[in-house]
Order: sequence, then structure tokens, then C-alpha cells
Amino acid sequence: MTELSSNGVVSYAVEDRIAWVNFNRPDKRNCMSPTLNRDMMEVLDSLEYRDDVGVLVLSGEGTAWSAGMDLKEYFRETEAKGLGATRAAQRESYGWWRRLRWYQKPTIAMVNGWCFGGGYGPLFACDLAFAADEAQFGLSEINWGILPGGGATKVAVELLPFRKAMYHAMMGENIDGPTAAAWGLVNESLPLAELKGRVMEVAKVLLAKNPVALKATKDAVRRVGVLSYDDAEDYLIRAQEAANSFDNEGRKEGIRQFIDAKSFKPGLGAYDLAAPRA
Repeated sequence: MTELSSNGVVSYAVEDRIAWVNFNRPDKRNCMSPTLNRDMMEVLDSLEYRDDVGVLVLSGEGTAWSAGMDLKEYFRETEAKGLGATRAAQRESYGWWRRLRWYQKPTIAMVNGWCFGGGYGPLFACDLAFAADEAQFGLSEINWGILPGGGATKVAVELLPFRKAMYHAMMGENIDGPTAAAWGLVNESLPLAELKGRVMEVAKVLLAKNPVALKATKDAVRRVGVLSYDDAEDYLIRAQEAANSFDNEGRKEGIRQFIDAKSFKPGLGAYDLAAPRA
């Protein structure tokens, strides 16, 4: 059953442990407004620790994923209220993107259509990203006289080679799904009709893996990128010790199934989470 956020600008449904969360302003190409940003935080809060949610998928209602920030509501109307209102709006948008980057559950961006400007914030926040071939990605801010905001410049530099990031930010040209995949903005691109099926396939693979290990792994990948090798080595040792303290039996069960039961091979898939433990 599909539910709506307090103001109806985010829709969501939980099916077979997958939370399908959608931007829900199709008439505005799912542009993000202060209201949507507040509602998205509300929805993320409500889903993060639910036992019936193992993976979260972020997509958009209609023909767009998100065309970025609502120029009228986020910029013009907010700026008219003064610097305090502008800072508050920034905290709300950056806040839920930050929350999504460090979310308890694995997250997947399912980019079904337009993804512009500020939309790069939640795109990068998701652990994995899959796009429709028909999707359009763009940093169009240069075309109306500002730099790519909302963290979009950082996202471009994080995900793209330097020359492609510079070209993408300076030219203001759109790229399609296959180009976004080739450049590294998303993991894969495929026809729109096949997109949800592929995302569901990936989500089911994630659901079969140890959730404590998944959380530790996704955090580690984000953290070590800004650390020296020695600092990363130290962080990863501590992260493994912390994960063991949360779920030491799960780690031992995986080893038991491999060494003693010989019921799985780590290189070919995950151990059986539902198997009776010895």
C-alpha cells in the first residue's frame, strides 16, 4: 500500500522488505522544495529502523527523478525571507542527503528520468545507482548564471574523472543514461522498461547479505576515500571490531557454513542467514 508524507510530496511503499520511496511532485518534475526536504527527512526517519525494511530505493513519480531545486520556492521565495530562511532551507536539504549517505540500510537510486543540479546530492547519497537509458543528467546551473550548488560540484569531482567533471560543470550540456554509466555517475544504464526489474534483482541480492556487514562496508567505502592508507588501515581494523561486537555470531556462522557445513562458497554468494545455527 502506497503512503504519503505529511504534505504529500513524498510517496512510499514497503514490499518484500524493499522500501520504494519516491519524490512526488511529478507536475514539477520532482523539484525539491523546502517542504519536500522536510517530508523526505520524515520518511527516512520512519523507515530507517523498521524490521520489515532491508533496502531503500529512491526514485521519482512520473517522468522525472528530480530536476533539482525548485527555483521559485527554494530560491526566490526563501531568499525573500532573508538569510536566516536561506540557511534553514540549506540545512534541511543538505540534512536529509547527509542522513541518506550514512543510512542504516543499503540504498539504491533508481533514476527513471530527469536528474539535474541539486538532484546530484541524493544521487551521490545513495550507495548504488541505476538509470534508464532515457534519463537525462545535467548541471544546468551555469546556464542561468550560478555555480553548481547543493554539493553537485563535489559529487561531480567524486564520481567523474577531472576532465569530464570540468566539462560537465562548465558546459551545461545534458548526458543520457548510457553516458552517465560510462562516466561513472551511475552503476548501470538500461531501458526504462527493464529498470525496476534490475533494481529489484540487486535489492534482493543485498537482502540476502548480513545487514551489519553491509552497513560497516558502505560506511568504510565512504570514509576511507579521504584517509591516508595508514589511517584507513587503522579505521578498518576498528570498524571490523565494532561490527563483530554488534554481530559476532553472524560472522562465526558464515565461517561455520563454509568450513564445517561446506554449504556455501564466499566467492559465489552469501551464506544462508536463515539456516539454523549450530
